[in-house]
Amino acid sequence: MFTTQAVPSRPPLPLDLFQAIQDLKKDLNAVVLAHYYQESDIQDVADYIGDSLGLSRQAAATEADVIVFAGVHFMAETAKILNPDKQVLLPDLEAGCSLADSCPPRAFAAFKESHPGHLVVSYINCTAEIKAMSDIICTSANAVAIVEQIPAHQPIIFAPDQNLGRYVMAQTGREMVLWPGSCIVHETFSERKLIQLKADYPDAEIIAHPECEAEVLSHAHYIGSTTALLRYVKASSKGQFIVVTEPGIIHQMTKQAPGKMFIPAPPLINCACNECPYMRLNTLEKLYLAMRNREPEITLSPSLQTAALKPIEKMLAMSP
Repeated sequence: MFTTQAVPSRPPLPLDLFQAIQDLKKDLNAVVLAHYYQESDIQDVADYIGDSLGLSRQAAATEADVIVFAGVHFMAETAKILNPDKQVLLPDLEAGCSLADSCPPRAFAAFKESHPGHLVVSYINCTAEIKAMSDIICTSANAVAIVEQIPAHQPIIFAPDQNLGRYVMAQTGREMVLWPGSCIVHETFSERKLIQLKADYPDAEIIAHPECEAEVLSHAHYIGSTTALLRYVKASSKGQFIVVTEPGIIHQMTKQAPGKMFIPAPPLINCACNECPYMRLNTLEKLYLAMRNREPEITLSPSLQTAALKPIEKMLAMSP
């Protein structure tokens, strides 16, 4: 005779998730940090929205007991590295990063060993293990400024984003050894379609993130980090912009520069490939559940946290 075991019922989701999340913030003394590439509902409920540099600074300065990171895994890891005694929650543990995945620690260790005497500058879009093997971390907002502070005679390995590395080389005139990694979102933009879009909107300026390929960047009127792009459109006298980065940033552009038009750049094929599939794994419902259940939680070994903290602290000290 077969018997069925009753599945314990779970509390239903509240009707007003925005208010429920606000209530949990107070109950947990929690702060919600969100990247610009998150869906608009998450951006609207966040306490701080920013790029990797801004989020790192907020994570380092927060007095909250619980950090809820609406972003991807390496960002939540960075928050944990900066706050080893605080709880760091990530709404979906599967929210990874193609760029971070493109740099496996074992392979990078061998790459580093094959270039003795090189200083390792790693883009923050990497795992904690890669950070621990690095000398200095950078973001797209400060990469040029950091490389410019390194003595000219010092050879450099730049990892893991080769497109950002090439952009930094062009801006600084420095030769660097590049790890061949890239972001699936920023490599999907089509130069041909971008040219056509510019023909359709002749008055629009093209603004782009430096993770894009050089052929795409060659058409940009302005290149910068997500925060820099946002500042640029707010200050510009232009009224139309073709935005060559993950389109989640357009939500903030529309809020902070009302009345202007923002056109997302098209990918190579007719798909939503210009949206980061990892960033979009987080939802408002998952954010609420992570806070209610106090999981999924980011955990790292103390030795890894200590090793990865040093290059992050160097970045923060060297950042303008």
